[in-house]
Amino acid sequence: MHIKTTKCSRYCLVASTAPPELFDRPDAQARFEGLFRSFDPQVQFQYFRSFRRVRISFQDALAAAEARLRLHKTDLNGREMRLYFAQSVHIGGPHLEPPKPDKQFLISPPASPPVGWEQSPDARPVVNYDLLCAIAKLGPGDKYELHTATPTTPSVVVHVCEDDHADSSGPDDSDHDDKPRPPRPKIIQTRRPDFVGGVKQ
Repeated sequence: MHIKTTKCSRYCLVASTAPPELFDRPDAQARFEGLFRSFDPQVQFQYFRSFRRVRISFQDALAAAEARLRLHKTDLNGREMRLYFAQSVHIGGPHLEPPKPDKQFLISPPASPPVGWEQSPDARPVVNYDLLCAIAKLGPGDKYELHTATPTTPSVVVHVCEDDHADSSGPDDSDHDDKPRPPRPKIIQTRRPDFVGGVKQ
């Protein structure tokens, strides 16, 4: 929904910079309305206190034009009264319209996708073969410098842990010798606390 046209109404005037007493005192309103009734006896007034504006609706467009020509920038209780033709904004339609169905197929329950919609293919994974090759060359106890040190930043070095306590079930690529392996530490189960019979309130 967008604004299409902005038209000036030939039958309505808007009086701005109206004095504050015009909205509170009936005698001030009577004097103000008398200025415009001389041009059109059937003229109607709408007072907008918050905006300090008065909308003046005429039955004849010529009467509205003559009133603006004669009363524009005249003195009204020590203030300069300015008269403008009211503007009417024409929007797309008299009622609100639903939004365009661009992405309504994502709403649950899903509706039919729009015409021409296709599923985007997943991107192919990126494999850094240089990094995989460098990791494959690492052995126990070796180190690999990922980032060289600069005057303002430290270096980043990866140290590979020693494989002294490897699992005996896994493959062993080291030399097959008769050296005994150190015993693996035994995990001792934590003892359950003693049961306390009652809870005191």
